[in-house]
Amino acid sequence: MKKRKLNYRFHNPNTAAETADYILKVFMEVNARKVEAAIREAVGTYPKTHEETNCCEGHPT
Repeated sequence: MKKRKLNYRFHNPNTAAETADYILKVFMEVNARKVEAAIREAVGTYPKTHEETNCCEGHPT
């Protein structure tokens, strides 16, 4: 039996710039923790627990 090659086509009504912006937002959301960890590593600060990273958010210490 001969195998059939699948062919997918997607209709995208957005412009190329809008599509790129959407994909960028998705990648940023997915990789936010990795980016934050890389920034902290570059700066040399490491939070001890998850609570420390959010405990004073928006509040003066």
